[in-house]
Amino acid sequence: MKYYLIVGEASGDLHASNLMRALRQEDPEAEFRFFGGDLMAAVGGTQVKHYRELAYMGFIPVLLHLRTIFRNMRECRQDIVRWAPDVVILVDYPGFNLKIASYVKKHTKIPVYYYISPKIWAWKEYRIKQIKRDVDELFSILPFEVEFFAGHHYPVHYVGNPCVDAVDAFRRDHPENFRRFVADNGLSGKPVIALLAGSRKQEIKDNLPMMLKAAAPFTGKYELVLAGAPGVDPDYYARYTTGKVPVKVIFGQTYRLLQHAQAALVTSGTATLETALFRVPQVVCYYTPVGKLIAFLRRHILKVKYISLVNLVAGKEIISELVADTMTVKNLHFELDSVLYSNAHRNGMMEEYERMIRILGPAGASKTAARRMVELLRSPI
Repeated sequence: MKYYLIVGEASGDLHASNLMRALRQEDPEAEFRFFGGDLMAAVGGTQVKHYRELAYMGFIPVLLHLRTIFRNMRECRQDIVRWAPDVVILVDYPGFNLKIASYVKKHTKIPVYYYISPKIWAWKEYRIKQIKRDVDELFSILPFEVEFFAGHHYPVHYVGNPCVDAVDAFRRDHPENFRRFVADNGLSGKPVIALLAGSRKQEIKDNLPMMLKAAAPFTGKYELVLAGAPGVDPDYYARYTTGKVPVKVIFGQTYRLLQHAQAALVTSGTATLETALFRVPQVVCYYTPVGKLIAFLRRHILKVKYISLVNLVAGKEIISELVADTMTVKNLHFELDSVLYSNAHRNGMMEEYERMIRILGPAGASKTAARRMVELLRSPI
């Protein structure tokens, strides 16, 4: 069968590539065509566009690139119709993907599957109408989403979380070797504090300077190591890392960094879940300009109590979240000190991590999703 996949960022590239491998196991004749990244290209098939040509974040960048965005969307629609796949598989990235779903549903008979649901439980809940209308099957990777969508009379498939798969596979294939990690990256050998400042330039600009200031007092005993995001040039990081605070930037080694970190400062997103799966104590930090306004909107518009996936899956606050007006250097320093030096705090976080991981379920999300997709596609209508 022919599978057309669309992703819009690095995490989608990772999870879609694993899904593609699993689909090929279920369907040896699988053909792939996609808007995606390097990991998907490594699996095989035809890459129509790289996700870096799609990803624009924030009102101004989107406004400045409207012509490009519309052109990409038009090209995607035309390419789908021309190739006529057996299914279109959308991976997160709702701003683009839901528009593609609407077009495919209206103008073709091609089924639309969504893998990694849009987070409409957090905000933009009105999108449920469009999902029910345009998405034939939704494959959820967060257990609490099942109840949310059931409340809207829209059954979904919970397949487990692909981050569990990815982290398990990495730990299985890469035994811990701190000495080798230090040697490969020219580190000092001190215990490591990991900095995960986001995958987009705006996130890095907003968060990294405060992370560095808050962590600076700990550099006598610890080494700061920053995970470089794919697609972000080293020169961009140099704007923020060539100051008084010593920090090492490494690329393509986020999991390896987490494997050897004693603590981590992490922006919200999938990275919080991955950090927990590596059992690394963490503080979630996400600064935004006009913080008081954002805090107000968060209290009155967001439908959830937490922003980190760890706390959302756990159903309680097990890691501290410093967001908008609470994201200050002082608060971040205090929370980092707690995860580094308070045994009670660290041990309590580790116990809650284990409970949260049990809720997520065992590895095998990609295989479960692929098997179910192929079964549905092969079943008589």
